[in-house]
Amino acid sequence: MRHHFDTLVMGSGIAGLSYALEMADRGTVAVVTKRGTDDTNTAWAQGGIAAVLDSEDSFEAHTRDTVTAGDGLNDEAIVRICAQEAPERIARLVELGVAFTRSQGELALTREGGHSARRIVHAKDMTGAAVQEALSRAVAAHPNIRVFENHMAIDLITRHVQRGAADDRCMGAYVLDRDTNAVDTFLARVVMLATGGAGKVYLYTTNPDVATGDGIAMAWRAGVSIANMEFFQFHPTTLYHPRAKTFLITEACRGEGGVLRRLDGDAFMTRYHPLADLAPRDVVARAIDNELKRSGDLHVVLDMTHLDAAFLDDRFPGVSQTLLGLGIDMRTQPIPVVPAAHYCCGGVSSDAEGRTTLPGLLVAGETAHTGLHGANRLASNSLLEGMVFAHRAATVSADIQTQAGDPRGWDVPDWNAGLATNPDEKVMVAHAWDETRRLMWNYVGIVRSNRRLERARRRLDALRQEIGHDYWKYIVTADMVELRNIITVAMLIVECALQRQESRGLHYNLDFPERDDADGARDTVMRRGRFS
Repeated sequence: MRHHFDTLVMGSGIAGLSYALEMADRGTVAVVTKRGTDDTNTAWAQGGIAAVLDSEDSFEAHTRDTVTAGDGLNDEAIVRICAQEAPERIARLVELGVAFTRSQGELALTREGGHSARRIVHAKDMTGAAVQEALSRAVAAHPNIRVFENHMAIDLITRHVQRGAADDRCMGAYVLDRDTNAVDTFLARVVMLATGGAGKVYLYTTNPDVATGDGIAMAWRAGVSIANMEFFQFHPTTLYHPRAKTFLITEACRGEGGVLRRLDGDAFMTRYHPLADLAPRDVVARAIDNELKRSGDLHVVLDMTHLDAAFLDDRFPGVSQTLLGLGIDMRTQPIPVVPAAHYCCGGVSSDAEGRTTLPGLLVAGETAHTGLHGANRLASNSLLEGMVFAHRAATVSADIQTQAGDPRGWDVPDWNAGLATNPDEKVMVAHAWDETRRLMWNYVGIVRSNRRLERARRRLDALRQEIGHDYWKYIVTADMVELRNIITVAMLIVECALQRQESRGLHYNLDFPERDDADGARDTVMRRGRFS
């Protein structure tokens, strides 16, 4: 089946839906999402959105905190844009009906690790769910937006692929209808990649199952520049429990006074950073990793028991109820926690308006590398980034659409399965999926070395070749597409990590333990070459 739209959006989180709503006033919009509309990283976000809304705070302070957390690798112009445009984006969410927590009629502000002031707007500890609900409701009500649930993008369609022409541009995408197993052709004047993150490339992650780096992998295969994939953030406090599927304990818990302790009661963070438990995430994650290796314990604890019980019930209702369901009362018991893969600070290279190196293709949210986060993301800057750059991308999209012409006149072939047959070895996909994720966790995690990285590279390259053979032999399935994508993203992380011969932010290499400002203060940019 062929579809023609003015705008094609892949992804239904805060970046994709914010952009879709703005573009819907200018023409038809298709939103493609591989599961339900609300199955996104956005919906899982607990903490909040950073914005300067207090007279005692400043854009300069927000900028400084972001660059400090990013270990000096941020694009300061981009950081200032985000800081200065944050209040307007928060106001837009309020207009859409997001029920942010208030105090005496004003938006309540909390503080999180790495921030020098209380500037986190939140909806209790379920901010992402509140934002997702408001955006989904607005999208469902707009007559110009059509949402395609259970549709998974396979590959971008480009003019170069179609014609072999030098004047390349993005024309749409081939999309798998997961209900019918048919591959549809979506063509559009402008395409937005907002597919979210890639946490599922690691064995343990805070991300939902949809976070398989699809947009990054598709962009790579289309020849688009990718940057800084070595900087993968591990959230320090993920619940350690046999019945919990990597449940995140929001950073706001530490922002409100939570203390990390070893099992013997030692409050160890004072030895690692002047801000102790409010240190940036990369510092806290490495500290926990080091303490666990020294002690042999399986987890540390986040202690909230010294805080008022009524305050905890009111401030963290989502966390509290989840923990109670698992037999943990955060009011009286420390919470067992470990680090887990959380956020991809690299991604598809973009400018300040979301433009990529492929004309007609825009990117926003966690899929993008804007330069905001540098070598480590500051807490609660992620939802902010998605909103700001979705809005900025919308401001340039009218010109992009005009230059593209009418997609109904494009001579683009439909998907051709050729001689592909139905897959008969699902166990091979499952094994390769598990091997990739364990490999990344063991060799490309919080602490790395060249030996580990080289070993990961060799095995991933073998897996890529094996899966590549199966991919073209069998009829495409969602599992195969996701596996192909996580292997691609894993290889990008490894290749970028091998290129960075220093330790900075989230990238810590035992062979290069010092920061190198002479050569390291640059982005690691890759384009399709050594592997595909």
